[in-house]
Amino acid sequence: MDKNAILDRAKDYITKETDAYFRAEVEKLLAAGDLKELEDRFYRNLEFGTGGLRGVIGGGYNRMNTLVVKSATQGLAAYLLKAVPDKAAAGTLKAAIAYDSRHYSAEFAEASALIFAANGIKAYLFSSLRPTPELSFSIRYLGCDTGIVVTASHNPPQYNGYKAYWNDGSQVIPPHDQGIIDEVNAVREIKEISRNEALRQGLLEIIDKDVDEPYQAMVKSRLFRPDLIKAKAGEVKIVYTPLHGTGAKHVEKVLGDLGLKVITVPEQREGNGDFPTVAFPNPEEAAALDMAIKLGKKEKADVVMATDPDADRFGIAVPGKDSGGEAYTLLTGNQLGALLADYIFLSLKETGKMPAKPVMVNTIVTTGMQKRVAASYGVECIECLTGFKWIADIMRRYEGGSGKTFVFGTEESYGFLIENEVRDKDGVSAAALTAEMTLYWRSLGKSLLTRLDELYVKNGYWQELGISKYFPGPEGPAIMKGIMDKYRGNPPAALGGVKVTGVRDLARGSEDLPPSDVLQFFLEDGTVVSARPSGTEPKIKFYATCCADVGSGGLHAAREEAARKLEAIKKDINRAIGD
Repeated sequence: MDKNAILDRAKDYITKETDAYFRAEVEKLLAAGDLKELEDRFYRNLEFGTGGLRGVIGGGYNRMNTLVVKSATQGLAAYLLKAVPDKAAAGTLKAAIAYDSRHYSAEFAEASALIFAANGIKAYLFSSLRPTPELSFSIRYLGCDTGIVVTASHNPPQYNGYKAYWNDGSQVIPPHDQGIIDEVNAVREIKEISRNEALRQGLLEIIDKDVDEPYQAMVKSRLFRPDLIKAKAGEVKIVYTPLHGTGAKHVEKVLGDLGLKVITVPEQREGNGDFPTVAFPNPEEAAALDMAIKLGKKEKADVVMATDPDADRFGIAVPGKDSGGEAYTLLTGNQLGALLADYIFLSLKETGKMPAKPVMVNTIVTTGMQKRVAASYGVECIECLTGFKWIADIMRRYEGGSGKTFVFGTEESYGFLIENEVRDKDGVSAAALTAEMTLYWRSLGKSLLTRLDELYVKNGYWQELGISKYFPGPEGPAIMKGIMDKYRGNPPAALGGVKVTGVRDLARGSEDLPPSDVLQFFLEDGTVVSARPSGTEPKIKFYATCCADVGSGGLHAAREEAARKLEAIKKDINRAIGD
């Protein structure tokens, strides 16, 4: 885009942006003649993708700001009015809106609620920050037709985002996603209404405990052994951090009601969009749990728990088996998912509640160990594309009378879903079930690490590798496309010294999966390597999952073998993309 086009777009933005802060940012850049920064803010519109929006907060069409959020919501409202014409004609359409602790989250959420109201769609707006899983729950509980949560999940503090949901409480998928994108791109006029007028007309309703309490009750109802918790709750000590996000309200209340002792990291308890104590507010990052682990050591905690800012992701660290509580191990999402799957299936069998055709759902980049765990209990494991909306899609299909029953959903990036009442990953319910699981194995004289080793001995030692390569700026999309094109046009004959025996390209979909920009390489030894550009960030992610048999050499030898395989694969990937 040439200089004059960039300047024209910047001036156009200034005339339309009603937020003084964002407008002033662009005005200062124009006055300073900062063409490089202006180009980055205006070379494109921030893309409303299949999950919504995510970007750096600031003025400009390629940033997260009030104008961009209003335009997105106007497009979503326009699509909803067309997609559900009977309810639109009757004036009974409803939307739920939640937001996390990030900068401008409250402002973006209210702006969205008022756009819905201006379009005749009743908006239920939470009174203060709430977790993403509660937003999903509220859509179903209140009978809404759509929903929005304003969050950038675990991204750095300069980011914010916006996720769109449909009437089943899951993020939108085809055909609704593309229909919404088309309407967002077609927006020319934004309908608006004041907060006072929306309240007066009954088009805006503020919600809090009327949804909080049913959500908390639902989470507690999904536990398997309330009697065990009641009898032995005092035997497990938990340190928890919400990482300056939304999780404390519900995690503290639910676990506290169960009688469990929860010590929340005080410096990280309150919502704070600066995330001042962590570089990344992400429980996948070991550094994010440093403060919680230090407190865990001091308190001799049995488990250290963390949720990300919108409390959909959940991670734990546990004392090492031989460390005397001095060293904590951060479990991967794959490991915790395997432990939870094992505990859920075991509990369903022990309590006589295992359905006739139980199904677990995980993603194509999740460890193969979970499939083996599921099979050992007679549970079918079904794979879907990356993203919890695809797990929710399978749940939706099973509601149509297939005879199969969803019992657990998980993905490698610390996402877990135990209940049907929510259709997104739920860090709050995962925290409650993990507490019960910890207590259960403690009652049998085992730690979580001991149980994990037992699963390895039975199912093989599984280890995973994740590599993220970032390509920001205007040239980023072309670079990422070039990398994927290179792999498609000339797939590797071997990775890590092991022959590639099969390639799956999901660009056109497959018999079981819809189209997605994903490549998978199947190696002779059973290792699977996947490449996938992110849908929300300027990066390509590579995943590898491999298994080593636990033979006469035991777990130590199996760990060494798996690590060697993954290190060789990592070198090949880095070499192929020029690192």
